[in-house]
Amino acid sequence: MAENIARVFADAIAPDPTRPLLTWYDDASGERTELSGATLANWVAKTANLLVDEVAVGPDDSAGVLLPPHWQTAAVLLGCWSAGLTVAEAPGPVDVLFAAVTRVTETDVWPAGERYALALDPFALPLREVPTGFADYVLEVRGHGDHFTPHSSGGAADADLLARARERATEFGLAGGDRVLIDVARHPEPVEWLLAPLSVGASVVLCGNLDPARLPDRLAAEKVTRTVA
Repeated sequence: MAENIARVFADAIAPDPTRPLLTWYDDASGERTELSGATLANWVAKTANLLVDEVAVGPDDSAGVLLPPHWQTAAVLLGCWSAGLTVAEAPGPVDVLFAAVTRVTETDVWPAGERYALALDPFALPLREVPTGFADYVLEVRGHGDHFTPHSSGGAADADLLARARERATEFGLAGGDRVLIDVARHPEPVEWLLAPLSVGASVVLCGNLDPARLPDRLAAEKVTRTVA
């Protein structure tokens, strides 16, 4: 059993890289973004290359991620883990920081060598105004390579995160091939909305600001087999 998050991600994609792996809904904005395994892997590779080639970080280094559940957050987290970084779970000094523009006021307690801001725009558009002291993640990441070879040993926290993810997957009743709908307001931790489905080879429909009235049609349209709400 893989104890390397990058390996688990690759295994989840392998059966069919073209199938939808992560679909994001925001019922407040009307956004729907669907990523195949191959498309998400492209974003993950670009993020990992940004970290290694531009920020010059790797195993034993740390990242802060002040981002809500979102498809771009998945790319950032998986990119960090692919590069061997530990994603900090509490405020403190980190080597690199990723923050939503709505949370830049919280970053004083996260001293970092490099800082990237994300607008979390539905079309991954650049920021209209970049906060002082930050670079625009979307602009910076696009110039990096589409392929990345992860560190074979993974990050220091990988085994613990995957053990927790598999435990949650069991509690949720998830299995390989499932199409899982998750209400991220109730399950905002990445171990639950990202790693638990990946750990068993399931695909995920993430719902932000979930409108219960839309749920029956969405379950049918997305061919959902499990609901975690």
